[in-house]
Amino acid sequence: MERILISGATIVNEGMVFQGSVLINDSRIEEIIPATTGDDTGSLQNVRVIDGRGQFLFPGIIDDQVHFRDPGLTRKGDLHTESRAAVAGGVTSFMDMPNTDPKATTLAILEDKYSLAAQKSLANYSFFLGATNDNLEEIIKADPEKICGVKVFLGASTGNMLVDDPLALENIFRNSPLLVAIHSEDEGIIRKNLAEFRERYGNDIPMWAHPLIRSAEACFSSTSRAIELAQRFGTRLHILHLSTARETELLRNDLPLREKRITSEVCVHHLWFDDSDYKTLGSRIKWNPAIKTKHDRESLFKGLLEDKIDIIATDHAPHLEEEKQRPYLDCPSGGPLIQHSLVIMLEFYHQNKIPVEKIVEKMCHAPAILYRIRQRGFIRKGYFADLVLVDPDSSWVVSKENLLYKCGWSPFEGQQFKSRVTHTFVNGNLVYQNNQFDEQFRGQRLGFDTFPTQYDPCK
Repeated sequence: MERILISGATIVNEGMVFQGSVLINDSRIEEIIPATTGDDTGSLQNVRVIDGRGQFLFPGIIDDQVHFRDPGLTRKGDLHTESRAAVAGGVTSFMDMPNTDPKATTLAILEDKYSLAAQKSLANYSFFLGATNDNLEEIIKADPEKICGVKVFLGASTGNMLVDDPLALENIFRNSPLLVAIHSEDEGIIRKNLAEFRERYGNDIPMWAHPLIRSAEACFSSTSRAIELAQRFGTRLHILHLSTARETELLRNDLPLREKRITSEVCVHHLWFDDSDYKTLGSRIKWNPAIKTKHDRESLFKGLLEDKIDIIATDHAPHLEEEKQRPYLDCPSGGPLIQHSLVIMLEFYHQNKIPVEKIVEKMCHAPAILYRIRQRGFIRKGYFADLVLVDPDSSWVVSKENLLYKCGWSPFEGQQFKSRVTHTFVNGNLVYQNNQFDEQFRGQRLGFDTFPTQYDPCK
């Protein structure tokens, strides 16, 4: 592998923004050279130089919640197509959910998914083991150095993997050697709300009713119960895709991230949209949990900036466009996002709503700390060279012609973004450059430490 020098970029890393260069050798970062040192990078021999002037250089984005639909649902997306979209968006590592076909509720099925990723994925990868009411033995056998976590659906979502046995839930929280990541909605409240809307509208429920059916009450009730269980059993609990203001009130920001036992994330669609957007976008923004009010959206952003919310993810979940055009009761929840998550957050940066250092913290550093990922998520000497160059002043418009999702649509079609991902490196390989891919390379399986790292730059 050739040595590569990314020269003269604006490096954003560990709370600092500075001019400098990064030397890549093999799969690792060999040297970080601040411009202030006066080092003559031009003296380096046998190096391919990539001009980073005028561009941000970030660690690669780590997305801890995606649904790449492989195996069994590959008409919607697969590990190859969606990882291409990921690296085009600056995402170098992802963690995929278990509601595929077959469901990844055994270690054997999980290893089959890892084998598929080794063949197909351009980005680095890990996969959640799915919890059920009766697979505790599989969860207990899981190796926390090889698997990112166990996913528990407290509210039924795509895949019908609801864990609704109280004893089974307690046993998972008590005994899991893995981080427990939850989809948190109270199924009883949702069913009650749905029955009321069916009585009122029959089968013709309007799309704007979605956040009233999958309500803020359903989210708060479920999250409160999960936090109580985690506190009782000392569980490492991660609450996925927060969607309400009230849930943020349950969370702490007085501890370093590495010391937190209860953590949370927000997804980009809950930061961008609110319930007024159902009028124009309808089913295209139908997610579970539902996009809710402007107050909820603003409170989530506030919680993110105040470190009550720890990371930013996507819940990338493609469905075919024809499926999303169905009536409410038959329309699946979810949508494609991973190609656009970084430029969405940079749009907020351009609007002076979030510092660029905070974006890198929440999309790169914090996922690495929270999941204890080995030697990724930072621009550090000796770490894997997962890196992304972004031109902050290269406007473009999302259109069907530049979408890379297999499903072929996006809720952001027609949206203009000010920033553009130009280069993405995965394990030192330049896999994406200015709309071109080098597909000879494949990502690696993520490894995890069993104890938190000593240094936490997020506090």
